[in-house]
Parts: sequence; structure tokens; C-alpha cells
Amino acid sequence: MSFPFINSIISWFLKKRKHQVELFLKYPIDVQNELLQKLLNTAKNTEFGKQHNFYSIKNYIDFTNNVPIQKYESIEPLIERCRKGEQNLFWPTTIKWFAKSSGTTNAKSKFIPVSNEALEGCHLKAGKDMLCLYINNNEETQMFTGKGLKLGGSTAIYEDNNSHFGDLSAIITENLPFWADYSSAPSQEVSLMAEWETKMEAIINETINENITSLVGVPSWMLVLLNRVLEKTGKDNILEVWPNLEVYFHGGVNFNPYREQYKKLIPKDSFKYYETYNASEGFFAIQDQNNSEELLLMLDYGIFYEFIPMDSYDGENSTAIPLSEVKKDVNYAVVITTNGGLWRYLIGDTVKFTSLNPYRIKITGRTKHHINVFGEELIIENAEEALKIASTKTNASIRDYTVGPIFMNDNKSGGHEWVIEFSTPPKSIDTFTELLDNALKCINSDYEAKRYNNMTLSLPKVHQARQGLFYDWLSKKGKLGGQHKVPRLSNKRDFVDELLNL
Repeated sequence: MSFPFINSIISWFLKKRKHQVELFLKYPIDVQNELLQKLLNTAKNTEFGKQHNFYSIKNYIDFTNNVPIQKYESIEPLIERCRKGEQNLFWPTTIKWFAKSSGTTNAKSKFIPVSNEALEGCHLKAGKDMLCLYINNNEETQMFTGKGLKLGGSTAIYEDNNSHFGDLSAIITENLPFWADYSSAPSQEVSLMAEWETKMEAIINETINENITSLVGVPSWMLVLLNRVLEKTGKDNILEVWPNLEVYFHGGVNFNPYREQYKKLIPKDSFKYYETYNASEGFFAIQDQNNSEELLLMLDYGIFYEFIPMDSYDGENSTAIPLSEVKKDVNYAVVITTNGGLWRYLIGDTVKFTSLNPYRIKITGRTKHHINVFGEELIIENAEEALKIASTKTNASIRDYTVGPIFMNDNKSGGHEWVIEFSTPPKSIDTFTELLDNALKCINSDYEAKRYNNMTLSLPKVHQARQGLFYDWLSKKGKLGGQHKVPRLSNKRDFVDELLNL
């Protein structure tokens, strides 16, 4: 069978899904309301369903009156019972898979239940949709004449009391359809290697002579892999290794700090970047247009969405609104109810709607990842926009960074301390600092007010980190690869101090 024929067959199969996507684009609120009733009806005889009167819930108002907003800590006892073998606690079908998630570097492990419905109807379905949307926008694609290089985490599956846990990428790898395994690299055996350094070497050895046409993975870790491919091959750019490379599907961290580095590694004007928004708890949104930074909220994956305006956010005591009431350009915390048994669950992410027809979003950060020690309300979106401005003006590019507070002391004003690892450093760190500060003042009026005459906040303190500092730091914590991320903003000094000590 010829490769072009295989390309045509797979493309035809994936494009068929577009009609179902068009249904939720046309009737988004109806689709969401029907989904909520279906989830409630499915789980009404579970322990959680009986406790929260699922039988009596007829509409969204009933739902909010009967079911509280919850964080992981609230549902952990039920999840632990399920991991020990009890079933029908929060979802009726047997749950044997748990996605182990640390979220951020400092958080303890969470075990997110992954039902068969969530695996098939959300995670695997989204993987197909990601390809479907890309193919529909790029009719001439030759992606399936070669293979997709997928870079997952340090993925091993562990068994405990007949339940299995591991990185979500490992669970998905274990359950991929046959054609996905045929069209992707590395092999399943290499994908599931637990030791990160050995795995990187094995991936490179297995793929440098393949016809790789697409990349899938987290930008920070994919960058490490691609640079090592160049070291190993002695080539100047990735297209000399894989000339037919046409698209990179990325997610997990903000891509903007990495964009310029990728353009240097893959110098091809027609090369496409497609962003996805997924987590252990579910797959939420996919870029549905070429050359866009907006993500289409996927409304038929068994996930019912609610949103909390961040200006009134109070954790589990917050008041949420349904999709029908959201407005553009408001920062919202995301609340989900899923076909994996999560009910009104706070995932900790924040988003803004860029369009209400269809519902498209941008990820703005985390509910916890902000600095508000001095009332400056600095969120990740502000920090990354300011870094982009300062980097552009100084021809610098950034590999990794973190920010923490300098607390007020002896009548001295406080400040922010930045540790930044540059792949291309600015000629003058002082000029970079000044530009960064000015950009933050333009973007964030609270920051600007606190910076007035240095009364509350002084000029930021920026450290130029040595090469490999963040990699070494994550390695020391045993958190290399996959979804492990460097915490960007914190109200504490822990991360900054640890990095400076290294």
C-alpha cells in the first residue's frame, strides 16, 4: 500500500468528524445543557449522586444548589477509596485508570480518575479532532505520508490494588488505536520508558532516520529534544533532518516565550503551529484556525463548563456562571463537571473568551500562579506579554523563568525578583530590566500604581541564570519531562531561593 494512499484514507476518515463539530458550533448552549442532564442521569445511583440529590436536579440552578464547587482536597477521600477498589462512588462504570498529576513542581501528587468514557469520549476523541481540524484547514497536507513524533512524559504505568496509575500520556499510549501506533514514533516501548535521559537518547536513535512530518509535545521539553537531535546529527536546523516536517501540535505551557527559538530551529514560512489545551482532568480546547492564538472550546467531550469571574474569585466559596453568561475579555477560573466523575471541579486554570460565536478562548494562567503580595495582581498573561516586549526590543530569547517577591524590610519598598534563563541573552541586563518594568506598567494598572515613585514596589531585580539551571533544578526534584513545569509566578520566595542557591 502506497504512502499517498494511506494519507488519503486517514485524512478522509478524520475529516468526517467535522460535521459533529459543526453541530455544537451551531447549538452550543443546547449541547451543554443536554450534556449536564446526561451526566447527572448517568451518575444518579452513585454514592455522590445520592448524597447530592441528582434525582431531583432538573436544571442548572438546581445543580448549583445541590452540588458544591470543589478542589482536589475535597474529593480526595472518595478518590482514595476508588483507588483501593471501591466502585460506583462518583461514576457508575468501573474506573481502573488514574492519571497521576503533580500540576506544578511544589504540589503533591493528585490521582485524577479516568473512566472509559473519558478516555474514549474525551482524550482519544480530542486527539482525532486535533488532526481533523488541521486537515480541514490544510487540504494539501501530506502528514500521513510520514510519522508523528510524540514526546510524552517519563511515562511508566504502575499498579496498585488492581488500579493503574501513571502520566496521562502513558495511559493514552496504552490505549491508542492501531492506526495511531502505526503512524507515530517512537515505538510504544520507548514511549513508556520511565528514565528521561535514556528515553531521550532512545527517541533520537529511533527517529533521526524516519520521515517525521509532525511533532506533538510540550514546548519546553520538545525544545530540549530538538536541540539534542541537532547535536547528534551535526545539522544546522531540523529541516535538514526531517525535510517533510509540516506542523507542531503543542500545549502545556505558553508558547510565546519559545516561538522565536522554534522559528530558528524550523526555518520554514509555511510551517504550522497548532495549540491544544488539555490536562489530566480532560481535553478542553483546540486551535481551529491556521496562524491563530485562539482555541475553540470543545463542547461535546463529556465536559460541562462553568466559569468564575476572577475579580470575585473565592475558591470553593465562589459563585460560578454557565457558558451562556460569559463575556469577552473577562478573566475566568474554569470549573468542570466530567464523564470521569469530577463534579464542579476547580482545575486551577484561568481563561478569557476572545469570541462568543463560536466560543473561543485564550489561556491566561493559573488561579494560584500570580503575585499579589503588594496588591499588584500580576498574572502570567501580564508577565509573558511584558517579557515578549522586552525580548523583542533587545533581540533576546528566553528559555525559562520564574518570579518571586522581595518582601518589604526596614521601611524599604518591596519588589519582584526574576530568574531568567536566556537562550539568547540581551546585550544589557539593565536595559532589559527597564523595558520589562515599563511594559508591566503599561499592561497592568495595579502594578503601575504600586511602582509610583518606588513607594510600594521598586524596580524589578533580574538575574541572568546560567545555561541549564532550570533543567538541573527539575532533574534534582525528579521532575524531568512531560507535563512537569517550572512555576512562573509565586507569592513565596521558595522557587527563586532554590534556583539562586543552585
